[in-house]
Amino acid sequence: MKTTMKRLLLFLFFVPIGLFAQTVVKGKVTEKSTDIPLPGVNVVIKGTTTGTSTDFDGEYQIEANSGDILVFSYVGYQSVEIPFTGGATLNVELAEDAAQLDEIVIIGYGTTTKKDATGSVEAITSEDFTKGNIVTAENLLNGRIAGVSINTSGAPGSGSQIRIRGGASINGSNDPLIIIDGLPISNDGVTGSRGVLASINPNDIDSFSVLKDASATAIYGSRASNGVIIIVTKKGKSTFSATYDTQYSFGEVTNTIDVFSGNEYRDLVRSQPINGTTIDESLLGGANTNWQDEIFRNTVSSQHNITMQGALFKVLPARFSFGLVNQEGALRTSEFERRNLSLALNPKFFDDHLKVSLNANLAFEDNRFADAGQIGAAMRYDPTKTVYDPNSPFGGFYQHRDGNQVANGTTNPVAQLLQRTNLGDANRVYGNLNFDYKFHFLPELRAVINLGYDKTEATGLDTRDRLQATTDQDILFKGERRNNSQKRTNELFDGYLNYKKDIDNIGLDLTAGYSYQKFTNEGVNGRNLTDPLSVDDFYTDPDVVLIGFFGRANVTLNDKYALTLTYRRDGTSRFSKDNQWGDFPAAAFAWTISDEDFMKESKVFSNLKLRLGYGITGQQSITEKDIFLNRYRSGRTDSQFQFDNEVIQSLIASEINPDLKWEETATIEMGIDYGLFDNKVSGSLNFFQKNSTDLLFTASVPDGTNFSNSIIQNIGELQIQGLEFSVNTDVINTDDWKVDFNFNATLLDREVKELALGQDVRTGGISGGTGNNIQIHREGEAPNSFYVFKQLYDTNGNPIEGAYADLNGDNVINDNDRYVKENPGANAIFGFQSNIIYKNFDFAFNLRANLGNYVYNNVRSSRAQYELLLDNAVLGNIPTSVLDTNFQRTSDVITSDVYVENASFLRMDNITLGYTFNDISKLLKSVRVWGGVQNVFTITNYSGLDPEVTDNDSDLTLTLGIDNVVYPRPRTVLVGANIKF
Repeated sequence: MKTTMKRLLLFLFFVPIGLFAQTVVKGKVTEKSTDIPLPGVNVVIKGTTTGTSTDFDGEYQIEANSGDILVFSYVGYQSVEIPFTGGATLNVELAEDAAQLDEIVIIGYGTTTKKDATGSVEAITSEDFTKGNIVTAENLLNGRIAGVSINTSGAPGSGSQIRIRGGASINGSNDPLIIIDGLPISNDGVTGSRGVLASINPNDIDSFSVLKDASATAIYGSRASNGVIIIVTKKGKSTFSATYDTQYSFGEVTNTIDVFSGNEYRDLVRSQPINGTTIDESLLGGANTNWQDEIFRNTVSSQHNITMQGALFKVLPARFSFGLVNQEGALRTSEFERRNLSLALNPKFFDDHLKVSLNANLAFEDNRFADAGQIGAAMRYDPTKTVYDPNSPFGGFYQHRDGNQVANGTTNPVAQLLQRTNLGDANRVYGNLNFDYKFHFLPELRAVINLGYDKTEATGLDTRDRLQATTDQDILFKGERRNNSQKRTNELFDGYLNYKKDIDNIGLDLTAGYSYQKFTNEGVNGRNLTDPLSVDDFYTDPDVVLIGFFGRANVTLNDKYALTLTYRRDGTSRFSKDNQWGDFPAAAFAWTISDEDFMKESKVFSNLKLRLGYGITGQQSITEKDIFLNRYRSGRTDSQFQFDNEVIQSLIASEINPDLKWEETATIEMGIDYGLFDNKVSGSLNFFQKNSTDLLFTASVPDGTNFSNSIIQNIGELQIQGLEFSVNTDVINTDDWKVDFNFNATLLDREVKELALGQDVRTGGISGGTGNNIQIHREGEAPNSFYVFKQLYDTNGNPIEGAYADLNGDNVINDNDRYVKENPGANAIFGFQSNIIYKNFDFAFNLRANLGNYVYNNVRSSRAQYELLLDNAVLGNIPTSVLDTNFQRTSDVITSDVYVENASFLRMDNITLGYTFNDISKLLKSVRVWGGVQNVFTITNYSGLDPEVTDNDSDLTLTLGIDNVVYPRPRTVLVGANIKF
């Protein structure tokens, strides 16, 4: 009994010790999606001040009692609370707080939240980018945002035509202002480069913000009429990770212009007299050559990206990346190569009061340009002739010859490609250094200074083989080597103050600042290095200096009502002193209806906001930067004067317009942002109207009033009205399944409201004659409308050659009988994307559609006539579409409305399927392998090669909506892998 009592007392003694003893808990905190360790995570025992944080490897150690609740929190991630029930190890995964990350929206000179935004701003982050064979940055946005259309040709590394809400000008630029990490860049191209964004590595981009209405864009004043695209690159992080992305693509041209085969052509020539004369059959050869197949090729291209990020010296967040692109063009000899190096450093000082951001980028772009004019030549070249001729003095290539001279007509397109080496190199360094200081004595006040720099040095060398054929009647061309170079710089200084404070139920966000930007451009239009008499032509453009004073006030009341007032005063060196300065104000109001008492209990609307905005923006992009200066150019070499024994070359005064000023665009917008069912469904509906006045326009002036018969003037008014709708939804969101989609639609109506003296302006030059124009600017019509004759048809529905309707009834068919038939602009633009994830599988695709856009088929109008079978005693092929019309003469039919075709289309740009292997090893976190197809299909009734006519390749001279020669988009099969360490 005594022994039992002792044991019981001993047990009672140790029970309290067991109850109150603390256990040392260890563990590791990682990011849920990547398994990457997270340093700096706060680990706190709930309800106490006891806590710690994870180290560089994401590991922590804390003493806890059974029953304690451990709280794990980290900025940008969802907090986790875990009851401690015992054990020595507790590993935790934190998931990104998507709602928190998506809330921030980048705007001009600062940020806002989706809730507080009063303007039309849409943000797309890297998770939502378009997937596939993305070589240039802008294609990450393709089809993603309402009101934004991006059209890219099939040339490797090709630039794109970007339009936001249809642009805002007629003759001026319609390109949006593009800003990279606070640095506005120039839209002017440089020698040796494919485009202004061709040197940017898409893998380095973190997000796009698209500012569409004037209340959002007015902060950029004189350059914001066509919208603003703000690009933010990826920044350094404290968490170490490394990623390797690789991708290979295999392209094939699947569609070419239908022309006659060799056998079909021989039969056609034998049966088809030209102007009543039978063609000499001795001109025919015995081959069956498809010249389009000969100039196009299957392509193999690759992309590689290596990224490393982490804390240098354990305190300095950093990111480094290297990218390599090798892209073959579908047209033989066309190639694009780019190498990118980027470094991002993001340290903080003085208890996080000073934030410094350094973004430095190097880009090396190497191009070999192929003469895209040979696409047209391949359509025309005689299919009965061979590619090679061992007896030819022109490098072994067949050429039409008259004895030992090149006969009139086109030259062998394969030879023209292979015997020419046109190289271009563009080396670019760009970036910014940003200082963001929060005052110690007044933390609501921040001072921000942003220094930006962008410099491109480019060279070009165009070499032609001495045996290359030419129609100048020389047996040997004697070769040619022309070089050129260019240097373009862009320097920026921005400084502004921002004051942000909540006073009771009033929120203030005030910004005021100054901006200075300078552009320089100089170069050499090189001489022919094989000609000792040739000389270099040096040029230096006048510096373009832009100065701006800007301010913005955001005022919110009760988190429900928001008012934004913006003002910018801009100065430019492009105009004379009297017109150098412009004022660009804007105002916007937003009412968050869903926060009202009568809406708070709604089971349907989780967000409902009404927006109203008005603002004025500008346009000052003109080609002649010194149009207001007195300038002179050299006269003809035989225009000379002799004084004594000295011969003086004459000078001719150039045109001048000292009254030139800003083109201005006033925009009014009304919009609704909505969120349904706890924001499972969200989107916006916007109506807008843009009126551009004082249009920068090249127009005629009376004889004798200037030194040219046409100069740039401020004339006319253009109005664009539109309606935008977007919807984003999570259809399914479970542990195994995630399905979402995005749909956007834009309706556009464009109208020329006013032109100088109400006069029409002809435009749209076409092939197939001299001085022919097929488009017109006319009051009351859309810009670039097609201006054609109304075709007459016989009783069988066949067009009658040269027979047009007498629309004005004067019994004479002349220009007065031409009429406006449609225009190139689409009335409706649609985009649809979807992402489907099942466990480790991911599937994505995106579709685009245009409705109501028309194209003038200049391929058919200038080539599909029987008279072209014989051109200057040389046989030439023609499109098989001639069988639809049986037209004989080009000059009789080229302005017929039969060639204006509806080019509406539905296109699937990309489709991808991937699988991710997780937790492969301690070193290897995950591997995603994927495959896909780009340019999957296009559904259209347009008879040409592509309903999206592009005019962005330097080798092609195309006009909006005119299909002369299109660089085909190849269908590309993609395979790739993403490896995370």
